[in-house]
Amino acid sequence: MTTDLGLFGPDSVSWRVHREPVLWLAGLRALYLQALHPRAVAGVVQNSDFRRDCWPRLMRTAEYVGIVVYGTTEQAEKAGRRVRRIHDRLRAHDPATGEEFRVDDPHLLRWVHVTEVESFVSTARRARIGLTDADVDRYYAEQTRAAALVGLDPDTVPASAAEVGEFYRSIRPELRLTAEARDVARFLTVPPMPTKVVAVGRPAWLGLATTAFALLPRWARRLYRLPGLPTTDVAASLAITGLRSVINALPVRDGPIYREAMRRAEQARGEVAA
Repeated sequence: MTTDLGLFGPDSVSWRVHREPVLWLAGLRALYLQALHPRAVAGVVQNSDFRRDCWPRLMRTAEYVGIVVYGTTEQAEKAGRRVRRIHDRLRAHDPATGEEFRVDDPHLLRWVHVTEVESFVSTARRARIGLTDADVDRYYAEQTRAAALVGLDPDTVPASAAEVGEFYRSIRPELRLTAEARDVARFLTVPPMPTKVVAVGRPAWLGLATTAFALLPRWARRLYRLPGLPTTDVAASLAITGLRSVINALPVRDGPIYREAMRRAEQARGEVAA
């Protein structure tokens, strides 16, 4: 019986990119970016108590990404079905018009998907992980499989750097800094901390959040009414490169989902050799 290597497999760009622990910052960058779409942020604010549930929610999101990338096909599809069931019953109201909309509107799902994958790619390149232009296009094409899990038609999802760039150009007129976006960004930057770790945790998190924010595109930083200066880009690149070096020097960096994926990959190589 052939070992199930999941949606992507060990030769994929997705496996190579997502092994990097520093990409936690990419997830945070994506949240800052997603908040700039009025309906996307309204869907979150009106359907979740993210202020009380922030840390478990962050861990669930990270676990979901890990399962989609490194889990078996069955595990990834099961995770996708769970997300679709949750989204299917959620509705929100447009903060400007009052119009009700579905949280799983394909237009919003595409926005969330593109901001996530572009954040992963952009952060990986800024951290000097070593992705060529061809690697980037391949990553985007691979990730259309992940988009399908949440209910998107893969043919409607940007599958190259050029298509991602065009998607951003087309959607930017819809983006703005709403009161909800400002509140979410403030919360992401200074979230509540357990009392026992607040003295150390708060300044450490502030440094990470500041770096994640600085990794945003200049046009996004300007929407947040902060300067989109080239010097900020340089400083962010230096910060994340240094952070990656520190993380990679730690004795433990691979999580259980990744280790199990590598075990299956070794098993698959043994099956081929046999």
